[in-house]
Amino acid sequence: MPEGHTIHRHARLQAKALGGQALRVSSPQGEESDIPAAEVALEAARILDGRTLERIEAYGKHLFYRFEGERSLHVHLGLFGRFRTHKEPIPPPRGAVRLRFDAGSRAVDLSGATSSKLIVRGDERRLRERLGPDPLRADADPEVAWAKLKRRRTPISAALMDQSVIAGIGNVYRAEILFACGVRPSLPSNKLSRPRFDAIWETTVAMLRLGERSGRIITVPASEADVPPSKLRGRERVQVYRRERCRRCGGPVRTKEVAARTLYWCPAEQKR
Repeated sequence: MPEGHTIHRHARLQAKALGGQALRVSSPQGEESDIPAAEVALEAARILDGRTLERIEAYGKHLFYRFEGERSLHVHLGLFGRFRTHKEPIPPPRGAVRLRFDAGSRAVDLSGATSSKLIVRGDERRLRERLGPDPLRADADPEVAWAKLKRRRTPISAALMDQSVIAGIGNVYRAEILFACGVRPSLPSNKLSRPRFDAIWETTVAMLRLGERSGRIITVPASEADVPPSKLRGRERVQVYRRERCRRCGGPVRTKEVAARTLYWCPAEQKR
């Protein structure tokens, strides 16, 4: 599932390509399929077609497209959702395209998303109220996340995957953030010290920002790389995620199912 940096990058790049323009909105899949999600998207396309896209806002793993006339489209990519961007000449839709946003010189296709439906502003507000602060947003308040963690006895490795605590962290960043901060994954959330929480928050912000700019997850600091981190390839970009051995110390990386996903950590580097 795409993590928060990917969602914010989509918002920024799509706003540049489509923002402020009256869009042709269509649902090629919805016109040919009777599955519920496709029918919902088809209805959204019929209402949004011809309207001006005023802004796109990212929050955690959610995207909100604001159209003129107080219309909002909510998109959550889930496990299988993806976007494809096209330049002129715009090709015909290929595959099960849930929604196409066509600005003439640019078009964006959405496929396989968990959610792609019209919502009212009240629905959006209630959805966002269920989420924790998003570290990539200017209005993020780390105190909200700190207060939630202090009320939880669950391991910190599970809490970081809870979008109601911090919005936008997924499985890769969970492993890499805990590694970077030297935190033992089994540590109960309410036993986390304030200095260690501050380190986790600052590390999360830095990693997500780098990911948003570069379009890829890079968690190895420059001081530990033989080449500029942007030139690292594959698993050399990460310290423990999906690695058999820790990139830093060479020790074995351990795994365990936590919050329905495989957690990776180095017991030698994460003793705290």
